[in-house]
Amino acid sequence: MSTNLLVSTFAPFPTLSLAVPSETQFSSILPLLNAKYPALPTADLVLSLHSGLVTENTTVGTLCGEHESLVSLRLSHRLLGGKGGFGSQLRAAGGRMSSQKTSNNDSCRDLNGRRLSTIKEAKKLAEYLESEPERLAAKAEAQKAKLEALERKLGIAPSSGAGSSKATSDSSEPPKLAGTKHRFDDTEYLEQSRELVDGVKSAVSAALLKKKKKAKLSPTPAASESKKETPKAAKKEVAKDTPAATATPTVEAIGA
Repeated sequence: MSTNLLVSTFAPFPTLSLAVPSETQFSSILPLLNAKYPALPTADLVLSLHSGLVTENTTVGTLCGEHESLVSLRLSHRLLGGKGGFGSQLRAAGGRMSSQKTSNNDSCRDLNGRRLSTIKEAKKLAEYLESEPERLAAKAEAQKAKLEALERKLGIAPSSGAGSSKATSDSSEPPKLAGTKHRFDDTEYLEQSRELVDGVKSAVSAALLKKKKKAKLSPTPAASESKKETPKAAKKEVAKDTPAATATPTVEAIGA
């Protein structure tokens, strides 16, 4: 009983067909193909099923079913092996990938559909509102301590009670300067300052008057241009009038 072999090849070769006995071993198929198709190079080719490799001692009849006589094979190039180490590279890449895992799950949702980031923000806001009285008390204490330090620098008695005022009066403190009024009676200084102000005002007004006078006396650019143009215009007018004056006597002489 013969079995038909259908061998799919690579470009530029077409699909090959071969009929062999069912007892033919798988290792002898490639020499038979080379004998039928001499142009086919079989040096670096390997023959296998589409599902995988087959042992050399397998017969062709065992590759097909009981009532089938057609076997589909594949002819491909033999791939040479590398230097190895691919498994170690995969393990190293897997270690790097596992080390880069993040623990940020804020974009995930809980069973109620709320995002974890929203729940965390709500918890932070609740804690902030709970600690608000403590923050306000600490802020008030800091302002009070700052005010007391300022009063001590200025020599003002603190308003904490009579006992504290006595203690401060007994202790050696700088003279009180804040809260007291001082009268400035230096008339000479006031007169000098008033004279300085009047002198500055008079100097400014005199400078403005000089500027206005210069602006009136100096001719404007438009006026200077008009003055330059007037002599030329007068010359042109005289030149135009002279031919008419000379022509009239000749006309009168001819009439006479």
